[in-house]
Amino acid sequence: MQTAFKSIAIIGKYLNKTALQQMQTDLADLARYLSAKNIEVWVERNTAKHAELTGFKTASLEKIGTEVDLAIVMGGDGTMLSVARTLMDSSIPLVGINRGRFGFLTDLRAEDMLVQIDRILAGEYQTESRMLLVASAYRGGKLIHQGVALNDIVIKSGLRLIELEVEIDGKFVHKQRSDGLILSTPTGTTAYSLSAGGPILHPDLEAITLVPISPHTLSNRPIAVSSNSKIEISLVQLDDAQISYDGQFQLALELGDKIVVQRAAQSITLLHPSEYCYFEMLRNKLNWG
Repeated sequence: MQTAFKSIAIIGKYLNKTALQQMQTDLADLARYLSAKNIEVWVERNTAKHAELTGFKTASLEKIGTEVDLAIVMGGDGTMLSVARTLMDSSIPLVGINRGRFGFLTDLRAEDMLVQIDRILAGEYQTESRMLLVASAYRGGKLIHQGVALNDIVIKSGLRLIELEVEIDGKFVHKQRSDGLILSTPTGTTAYSLSAGGPILHPDLEAITLVPISPHTLSNRPIAVSSNSKIEISLVQLDDAQISYDGQFQLALELGDKIVVQRAAQSITLLHPSEYCYFEMLRNKLNWG
């Protein structure tokens, strides 16, 4: 079979021992299957170590993006989020095999993954681009941290209400007293944002949502703005607060800190089976009728 993907990386969820035991056989089967098709197979170094996969090339996740044409991620959405952020500068497409609970991003089923992978290798797939957000935290006018998220940037209090001042493109929007604020990509609108009452945005939309978490004023509602917007959040009052990126990195904030959120220059490319339908996925994952 002729395929555009001459070298493929396999990345698994290795930190969870129970999850790894469940997918260990699948990882080995996939690696051997691809190798039998004369595809150069790379296994992410920690995945190979913990899953006891030998006989294949290995590299760190950071380096893998320079070695392969495609990365296959086996795990849940959390695994995909972490991999996507690490590989965002490589521009290689990602395929997700679901071994998690939801699978909004990892949409291939483990039961028939080899059939689906075969079809992708044959060119039968859809390509989808997903935007990222970059958040810069300033203290006393100096940059103290910058991070990227595929799902969301969350500013949240762990104790009580915090007061935030929000500006969009240099224009004052409001002061908000709430438990926090979620700034989400369309991808992230089916994650924390959804549970906080935010809207679901189709991934094709070029927008960022701002969703308050338990606002003190009930008229404080979620809004969506252009993905080209520059959003500035100042911490006016707080006892305790932090910023998180996809829920996987947290930084403590102080009174007077300013957070600037914008669309990142990079984007993530996902490959889906040719019959993939976003609305069918929503029906299945959210148990719609």
